[in-house]
Amino acid sequence: MTTTTETYRPCSTDELVQQIGRATILAVSGGRIERRDTGITLPVARGYRVDIDLGWDDVWRVRRVFRRGGKEWIKGEIEAYADEVGEAVWKASCYLHDM
Repeated sequence: MTTTTETYRPCSTDELVQQIGRATILAVSGGRIERRDTGITLPVARGYRVDIDLGWDDVWRVRRVFRRGGKEWIKGEIEAYADEVGEAVWKASCYLHDM
C-alpha cells in the first residue's frame, strides 16, 4: 500500500513512537518499526500489519492491512487523536477482533 502526500502529511516518526509508547510497539510488532515520511508501519503476523499515518486534519489514521500474494486489503481503519493513538494501534493489531 502506498500513501500519497495529498492524503497524508509528513510527520515526526520519533514523536509518533513516543505517542504510541514503546511497550505497545513491543507488544504489537516485537519492536519492529518501518519508518515512512507520513508515519510508520508495524508488522504484526500472518500477513497483517498496522499502518499509522498523519492526516492533514491532525488526526492519525490507523489501518489494519492484510497482504497475500502481492495483493493488499484494508481490514479496518480507526481515526485517533494523539492521546488515543496507542490504544488504536493495539486494537488494530488484534486481527482476530473487529475494529
